[in-house]
Amino acid sequence: MIFESAQKGFLHFSWVVAVAVLTTTVLAERCVAEETIRVAAISYEPQKFDLENNADRLEQLFRNAHQGGARIAVAPEGALDGYVVNEIIAGEEPAERMKEVSIDIDGPEIKRFQKLAIELKMCLAFGFAERVGNDVYNCAVFINHAGELCGKYHKMQFAEGYDESWWYNRLGSKCRAFDTPFGRCGILICNDRWNAQLARIAALDGAQFLVIPSFGSTSERQDEAVLSRGIENSIPVIEANVGVTLIVDQNRITAIDRAREGITFAEITIPDSRPVNTILRDEEERQFLKWRTDEMQSRLVKRKESIKEQNTPPARK
Repeated sequence: MIFESAQKGFLHFSWVVAVAVLTTTVLAERCVAEETIRVAAISYEPQKFDLENNADRLEQLFRNAHQGGARIAVAPEGALDGYVVNEIIAGEEPAERMKEVSIDIDGPEIKRFQKLAIELKMCLAFGFAERVGNDVYNCAVFINHAGELCGKYHKMQFAEGYDESWWYNRLGSKCRAFDTPFGRCGILICNDRWNAQLARIAALDGAQFLVIPSFGSTSERQDEAVLSRGIENSIPVIEANVGVTLIVDQNRITAIDRAREGITFAEITIPDSRPVNTILRDEEERQFLKWRTDEMQSRLVKRKESIKEQNTPPARK
């Protein structure tokens, strides 16, 4: 009886120790996952069709972000090409000009910023026009501090609608998160931020934070939309818009500025890792793509009507 009691006591003690060790391990892992880092959101207005000068300006702004202690720096949509698609759609510029500023993902321009990331030991995210075969996509990339391309994203919905003939402005086909040194990241680009589904798809794919390169509305409504994407998914958000830089952390806006050119700094806390739910992710994406088909056509009709009105001379009285 004494032996059995001692044996039970030993087994109970061993179980308690095992639970304590396991709990300590889990907590330690969470502490690592829930890292607080300093980030930067960059605002500047890139010049239309000026790839070389835009790249020079962007490099300098990334250097300034590094001097401010940022571990991740995010720049706007179209940071290299100048976001020229609207001028082409309106007929103000020929579509062929897109070839002047669209670049390959493995081209010298991206390699330049991969080298810069290594030099600064800082993660970089920014938008540009990506050439893929004969098509061009509104793209954003995330480069880590080792110069590795962690992930890229093609814009999934357009304010201007979509026409199948637009080889210079193709729609993206999927929204996926990707691994970075600070956890899984999801990217949205400008108009995507208005759609809760796209942020949710990224979150269901395990995103622990979002970056949003933008070149669009600077209204308070857009601030609310960005904040909502963070609250809905309980993740921090870094938005770099031309004319508004905004950082969301702990379900609130912790830093915001409306300078046309400048850098906004803040700290974000990356939440614990979350499982990837492929079933819900794929279903959410299927619903989005179904909605997008009709929505892009509706927006295209409105855009064409708007362009027609702008180009119609006023009637003589």
